[in-house]
Amino acid sequence: MRRRGSDFRRPVRRRFSNVFWLTLCGLVVLLFIVVLSRESQPTSRSALSKRSYRQERIIEGLNITEEMLSPDSFTRQINDQISLAKAFIVMAKESNNLQFAWELSAQIRNSQILLSNAALRRTPLTTTESETVIRDMALLLYQGQQLHYDSATMIMRLKAKIQGLEEQMNSVSEKSSKYGQIAAEEVPKSLYCLGVQLTTEWFKNSELQRKHKEKKQIAMRMKDNNLYHFCVFSDNILATSVVVNSTALNSKNPDMVVFHLVTDEVNYAAMKAWFHVNSFRGVTVDVQKIEDFSWLNASYVPVLKQLQDSNTQNYYFSGNSDDGRTPIKFRNPKYLSMLNHLRFYIPEVFPALKKLVFLDDDVVVQKDLSVQKDLSGLFSIDLNGNVNGAVETCMETFHRYHKYLNYSHPLIRAHFDPDACGWAFGMNVFDLVEWRKRNVTGIYHYWQEKNVDRTLWKLGTLPPGLLTFYGLTESLNPSWHVLGLGYTNVDPQLIEKGAVLHFNGNSKPWLKIGIEKYKPLWDKYVDYTHPILQQCNFH
Repeated sequence: MRRRGSDFRRPVRRRFSNVFWLTLCGLVVLLFIVVLSRESQPTSRSALSKRSYRQERIIEGLNITEEMLSPDSFTRQINDQISLAKAFIVMAKESNNLQFAWELSAQIRNSQILLSNAALRRTPLTTTESETVIRDMALLLYQGQQLHYDSATMIMRLKAKIQGLEEQMNSVSEKSSKYGQIAAEEVPKSLYCLGVQLTTEWFKNSELQRKHKEKKQIAMRMKDNNLYHFCVFSDNILATSVVVNSTALNSKNPDMVVFHLVTDEVNYAAMKAWFHVNSFRGVTVDVQKIEDFSWLNASYVPVLKQLQDSNTQNYYFSGNSDDGRTPIKFRNPKYLSMLNHLRFYIPEVFPALKKLVFLDDDVVVQKDLSVQKDLSGLFSIDLNGNVNGAVETCMETFHRYHKYLNYSHPLIRAHFDPDACGWAFGMNVFDLVEWRKRNVTGIYHYWQEKNVDRTLWKLGTLPPGLLTFYGLTESLNPSWHVLGLGYTNVDPQLIEKGAVLHFNGNSKPWLKIGIEKYKPLWDKYVDYTHPILQQCNFH
């Protein structure tokens, strides 16, 4: 009986042991799960989604595939090789190593074909298909390095190339400027022919000379200050004719317009003949020659005195004084022409006149008489005690005083504001009474004598004009004088509203280098059916 009891109690003790260990194991597993969940808790679901979204946007913006993000990406390796190979091609061509450049180009094509095929099938490149291409390109790049096609060499060669191109560009620009200046200074055959034909006509036609003598009877009109007086100083017959004709055709009262023309001995007879055989709606035209002004001599005129100096002659006529450093436009002898400097002697040329409008020979006068006044309105402008009425040119692309004068010179710095507005010659209203009172010609003489060594300014008559009329210039409405038709693009609205259009610059409308779109503005005042113009092949 005791033995059976003992057998009965032994199984109960084993059951309790198994349950205990099972429970303990369950608790351990549960604790492990809790610990793991707490470690992963700081990275929230929203943070994970944001990080994933940002990475996707970066990859999308750079057009990067998952395969390219791999450290062992064959696609990235091949792209880097292609970029370097393209740089080596440039250097190979610079070194005239065309065979090596061809080999690089061929290998680049092979690499690009491989990349294109992988992109089409939308699977990453495998080691097998990319190994050969990468190895072949690596061999070529190594060969390029042996030829010193490295980054430092490339930079030095590119710098040298850039410097060479800049020198070449400067040379071409200088030649273009030089040839353009020569083209602008040359007299076209047709203009030369016109002068010869008119001179011949004048001397062989006694009737023409008789009419000229009869017209001398209207000399009183040349001194009548109740009329509108204009002056042009030029040796260009056709250009002067356009100025007179355009003024006459756009004048309400052409019979009140008087033109005073001054030319040189060579063109004097031709100029007289042209303005006697042609009518300009009753406009009075008088022609004089500069050689008749006996007071224009070297003892009175600084420019004529300077012309006698050997250094000045060498500067303007030989161009060898400074090894050609000075641009050709600064050496144009026309800037020493007395026809160009005569504008500073207007009160002495026309001693009886009180007010006068000066016009350059490269202008066209235009006005729509239905809505606008003609140039007679200039004579009623109040200059407020100033001598010169002119349009200022410091707006937009035009310049102020420091662009024309040498402000490193103490004399210029001491007397003139560098930011003062410049103004334009070409259409100027002059109060000759005030001119004489203030001795403006004497001011011009002072500055011209100070510039004997060309240290105050170098070019033309505008710089001395800016000095001479400093503080004596009244600003006019810009619509009176529109500039730039001989060298740049001009706003069509300004042209439409402009009273005087100025073809300043080298591209004169009577030259082949004239700006084509502006030529019609000048051509419409030329009668190309005139027998003499047809004979001289004007068209």
